[in-house]
Amino acid sequence: MKEFRSLDWSTPVQYLKGVGANRAALLARLDIHTVRDLLLTLPRRYEDRRTFRPLRDLQHGEWAAVHVQVSRADWKSIGAGKGHFDAIVSDATGVARCRWYNAPYLKDQLAPGVRLILYGRAVRSRGALLLEHPELERVHDGESDLLNIGRIVPVYPSTEQLGQRALRRMVWNALEIYSPGLEDPLPESTRLRWQLPELRRALREVHFPDELEQAARARARLVFEEFLCMQLVLAAKKRRLEREVEGRPIQAAGRLREQLLASLPFTLTEDQRRALSEILSDMARPHPMHRLLQGDVGSGKTIVAACAAADAIECGLQVAMMAPTELLAQQHARTFERYLHPLGIRSALLIGSLGEREKALVRQQVAEGRIHLVAGTHALIQEQVEFRELGLVIIDEQHKFGVEQRGRLYRKGTQPHVLVMTATPIPRTLAMTWYGDLDVTIIRQKPPGRQPPETRVIRSQQLPLAYDFIRKQVAKGRQAYVVYPLVEESEQLEVRAATQMFEELRAGPLAGLRLGLVHGRMSPAERDIVMEKFRRGEIDVVVSTTVIEVGVDVPNATVMLIEHAERFGLAQLHQLRGRIGRGENKSFCILQGDPKTKEAWKRLKVLEQTHDGFRIAEEDFRIRGMGNLLGREQSGAMLFRNADPLQDVALLESARREAFRLIDEDPHLQRPEHQRLREAARALYRAAEPFVKVG
Repeated sequence: MKEFRSLDWSTPVQYLKGVGANRAALLARLDIHTVRDLLLTLPRRYEDRRTFRPLRDLQHGEWAAVHVQVSRADWKSIGAGKGHFDAIVSDATGVARCRWYNAPYLKDQLAPGVRLILYGRAVRSRGALLLEHPELERVHDGESDLLNIGRIVPVYPSTEQLGQRALRRMVWNALEIYSPGLEDPLPESTRLRWQLPELRRALREVHFPDELEQAARARARLVFEEFLCMQLVLAAKKRRLEREVEGRPIQAAGRLREQLLASLPFTLTEDQRRALSEILSDMARPHPMHRLLQGDVGSGKTIVAACAAADAIECGLQVAMMAPTELLAQQHARTFERYLHPLGIRSALLIGSLGEREKALVRQQVAEGRIHLVAGTHALIQEQVEFRELGLVIIDEQHKFGVEQRGRLYRKGTQPHVLVMTATPIPRTLAMTWYGDLDVTIIRQKPPGRQPPETRVIRSQQLPLAYDFIRKQVAKGRQAYVVYPLVEESEQLEVRAATQMFEELRAGPLAGLRLGLVHGRMSPAERDIVMEKFRRGEIDVVVSTTVIEVGVDVPNATVMLIEHAERFGLAQLHQLRGRIGRGENKSFCILQGDPKTKEAWKRLKVLEQTHDGFRIAEEDFRIRGMGNLLGREQSGAMLFRNADPLQDVALLESARREAFRLIDEDPHLQRPEHQRLREAARALYRAAEPFVKVG
């Protein structure tokens, strides 16, 4: 132990008093590897054990601490270590029975005359009092355990074989040994400005508070620091781009843009006009634009992007539009050609499934500047692709690309302007978290004439009615999608797979209809053939996986049946639903699911109640968590250990203001009072450091 006493709280938790190798392995299941991890694993709740309750006063369902003596104790076995341990306990006011299940080890601890402190839930039945599986503490003469009784007691996330008493003792030991040497990353001026306790005090009070208000203040301080570290990374990147990076201003006369708008059979919504104004204003500045354009499915982001592209092209620059799938890239290529070709703008498509001769021709024309706008997938970032003068980069569904992939496209120009788009609505607080280095524009209005699909959630026994409804819609000349979460059957998941159900539907409920199959394991060319037939009306029903989530526009499709909907995220279901309701006929989305819990059923019902993508996204993020968009990975847990952008909105906004204040005051965080904070930000976001640097 001595050789580690001089180390900081990055010391492996194994070397903390009371831990050791076996318990360290259990702590690792909770993502606790160092003393720091342990101290920043905050209690999930607290129990007030400051007063003992008399047994006679306990009410049914009440949680309470009692001080009792054992009168009788018996282990009743049902074999193989299974059974229950019963004890009769009493105090001066009454008697109770206690029961612990599968706890034969208590035979060595409990005997008549032993005094106990118990904490648990009281159950009264016919006047008899029972405490089921209460937490217990033996009381010896002249000895009491102040960590587990007589105070507000923390309750931690736990795992099997690692009890609360052991966790409390580990945390207490860590505080005793390591907190005296901890240096606070927050500058004193920041703590005073936001009235935050210093680190040592916050850690002590969040784990072992005297009052619950102390714990709340302490947690707020730790959450603020987590948010601040992230916002410093984002603020530094944003300010560096604004101050140090020179771009080419795009100040077009707007001739092409005006021609484009005049050719449209509709007028832009107020939200679209505002979004376009913000984008054009950014592009006119001498620093590269970095703006996020987010809007719900069908809100009209593409025409806004096309107008921005027209201005860039009018100024002699080229535009690259990158999409995550070939289907979406092809959709964009068709849309841009329809909008821009009449203006004399030459566009092209560059995707992996093109023949080598076609790809070589497109690359040559792009390099020579004969192609003004190229839409494509990852094929755009291949080394062979060169632009004569790339001035605007548009990235659609950008959360599906890694940081390196986006950067490689960006570097094909000389500080080009960047517009990233997403049809996954993101709550404002999450936009601050994920895209804090970007300016954000939101399109909420839908173009007039769009009819949102009527949505219904059904159980599996109602599927025959859904199939019958599809047949009736096809008889009216409409088309439909049937979507499954898997391509092939899985032994682990009891879900119908697209390939199997395609055959079953064709031979059974949808026999006689023209069915097509689309899934991600097909080659892009194979998928394109099926979807083109669907567009032309040669296929009545497409059986698909989520490959149709984006980029599919078939106005005649009026029904979408999504089976095993509980296997999808709400935002993904909303995206899928956006594939219908794109024509003049009323459309219907049917979600079949058999969720195991009431909460999961209630979650699906949200889609019946609203078409507000922002509300849906917030609920989805609340349930499923957020992806880590600072590093290479685009999914998984955020780097926050305790902060929750959905719950801690005020703290996030405060931390963001403080981050920009600090970066504006000290751009590289080089002042002595800021250096510990700089290192804390680097330590917390080591994975992001190669891509997003502080200073």
